[in-house]
Amino acid sequence: MTFQAYIDNVKLKTGKTPDDFLALAQKKGLLAPGTRATQFFNWLKEDFGLGLGHARAIYHLLKPNILKK
Repeated sequence: MTFQAYIDNVKLKTGKTPDDFLALAQKKGLLAPGTRATQFFNWLKEDFGLGLGHARAIYHLLKPNILKK
């Protein structure tokens, strides 16, 4: 599966684009300094039913927006 296929499948499953996830993550405080990748993955898995591979794909796209310590 290509990377774009992962992103396309996430949109089909959730109806959300990476920009939508960025806005939602910001509202949940998941872009704050010190947020761990596992917190982000767990949110995507629990709230949207994404598997780890799809959650990682979204995280990879949003990572430049996630503040680090």
